[in-house]
Amino acid sequence: MEVMLTVNGLEKSFKNKQALKGITFEVRKGEIIAILGPNGAGKSTTIRNIMGIMYPDKGSITFHNHEGKEIPRHKIGYLPEERGLYKNVKVMDILLYLADLKDYPLDKAKERILMYLKKFDLEGKDKVSIDELSKGMGQKVQFIGSILHEPELLILDEPFSGLDPVSQELFKDEIRNLADNGTAILLSSHQMNLVEEMCDRLFMIQNGQKVIYGTLDEVKTKYANFKCTIRGKNNLELLESIPHVQRVEQKDESAVLFLEQDVEPTSWLKALPSNVVVHELKMNRISLHEIFIDIATNKNLIQEAGELDA
Repeated sequence: MEVMLTVNGLEKSFKNKQALKGITFEVRKGEIIAILGPNGAGKSTTIRNIMGIMYPDKGSITFHNHEGKEIPRHKIGYLPEERGLYKNVKVMDILLYLADLKDYPLDKAKERILMYLKKFDLEGKDKVSIDELSKGMGQKVQFIGSILHEPELLILDEPFSGLDPVSQELFKDEIRNLADNGTAILLSSHQMNLVEEMCDRLFMIQNGQKVIYGTLDEVKTKYANFKCTIRGKNNLELLESIPHVQRVEQKDESAVLFLEQDVEPTSWLKALPSNVVVHELKMNRISLHEIFIDIATNKNLIQEAGELDA
C-alpha cells in the first residue's frame, strides 16, 4: 500500500520540556490510522508539525516526496480540535473561501458544497450565517470545509466531539467512504469505541514517545488477555484462587476476572470450580478503552505478549 505521509524521528521542545521524543510513523493511502494518547501526550504537537503550524527541532515529515516547508498543503485537509469559523459569514461564503485557500475551482466547489449540505442534513442552510447554526451544525460545516477540496491526506482532530449519534454515523460513513476511495486519514479521538470500530492501525503516544504502533489485531494480540464477567454472589478469595486469574475487580454481586496471557477460554471455563455461583457470564477480550486507560495512567495491570512495532 502506497505511503502518503512519513513522520520520522520527530523531536520538539518548548522551553525546558521535550514534547516529542523521536516520533516515527507513516500513513498509507486508503487507510484510517488513529493517533491516540492522553491530554498532553504530544498528539496536537505532532499534528501541528505535520500541518506546518510549527516545525520540529529534529526529524523529518515527508508527503509525496516533499519535506518541511515544501509540502503541498493544499492536498491536505485538516479539521482542528479547536473549531473556528467566522460567525457572521454565510455557510456558502465561508466554504467557498476555504476552497479558494486550497486553490480548488470555485464552480466545482459550489457543486460539492450543495451536495455535502444535502448529505449532512443541512440542505437550504447555504445562505444562513454560521452564528445561526447549532454547535453540531457548525461542526458539520467545518468538516465539509476540511474535505471539500478532495484532499489526499485528511487529518481529523476529535471529529466526533459534541455530535449526536445520528451525526456521528454520518461522519463515520463519510470517513469510511473517503478511505475506500484512497484518502489517507489520520484521526485523533478520545472515543475509543469509535476508534476500535473504524481504524485500520493505531499509533499511541505517552509522554511524547511511542508506546503502541500496529494494526488493531496486532494490538489485541499484544494485550491478548481475556476477561470473564460473572454475576453472582461469590467470595473474592474464591475467585482469586481460580487458576490463571491475574486479578479480580468485584463490585456488589458482579466480578470481572482478568485472565493471564495464552489462556484458552473454552478449557478455562470447563475448569471453573463447581462452587462458583454463576447467574450470568460473559467472556471477551480487553477493550481498546481498557488498554488506553491502563497505559495512560501507568497502572501496568495488563500483561503484554511482547514488543509491538509495525
